[in-house]
Amino acid sequence: MNAGRTVLIPLPDQGFDVTEVAVPWSVLRRAGHTVVFATERGAPACADPLLLKGVLLGKLGAAPEAVRLYRELEQATEFQRPLAWGALFPGDFNGLVLPGGHAPGMRQYLGSTSLLAWVSAFWELRRPVGAICHGVLILARARDASGKSLLFRRRTTCLPRYMERSAYWLTAWKLKRYYRTYEAYVEEEVRAALEVPDTQFIRGPVVLARRGTEEDDRAAFVVEDANYVSARWPGDAYLFARRFGARVASTASAPGS
Repeated sequence: MNAGRTVLIPLPDQGFDVTEVAVPWSVLRRAGHTVVFATERGAPACADPLLLKGVLLGKLGAAPEAVRLYRELEQATEFQRPLAWGALFPGDFNGLVLPGGHAPGMRQYLGSTSLLAWVSAFWELRRPVGAICHGVLILARARDASGKSLLFRRRTTCLPRYMERSAYWLTAWKLKRYYRTYEAYVEEEVRAALEVPDTQFIRGPVVLARRGTEEDDRAAFVVEDANYVSARWPGDAYLFARRFGARVASTASAPGS
């Protein structure tokens, strides 16, 4: 790896959220950072196809701008030639972004014991880590040397229960359990990982449709705690990427130092 600001985005083979990957990639790249992708075996990944065409009757999918960015991402060399999880060394990266997604393919990534162990090792370096939506589950599940969740004493947000439940209720008649990746809601599992969930978990303002954009952050929300940045859903992606990128830029140590 070079000595610049290099950010890793691990992905499942399929099913990740279009916006939560394409927007951070675009924002970080334009800010001068190098973005590296990795999948379990080093094969190119693909996003949840339903988000590209509209989940149900053309609704609930990715916004047109995010779809455009994803089409650009598909042509990028770093996306077409990802590394394999087993070939990653924590010290090679200045930052780590953990995107989300709720399609069944996400379980490969959210439940990987090898990836959880790698994330724990990277966390120990105290370099910037960003997680959005379901991606926060990885940090909730990963353990430190004492056996506690990496989030045990951290302030965080994630996909709120009301959002996950509303999407499920609206689509279950057609898509069954598409919006329920696991039996437990994301918020429930994240809260269970915290020492004092009532004060450490921050849900953010209630929002069902309005999203933050590149020009307008008023509908977006993130939580920052030291080197850690978290966000709720695709509507926070631009603000999330900018806040995370700023932390990477301000990190004093370069890879290998």
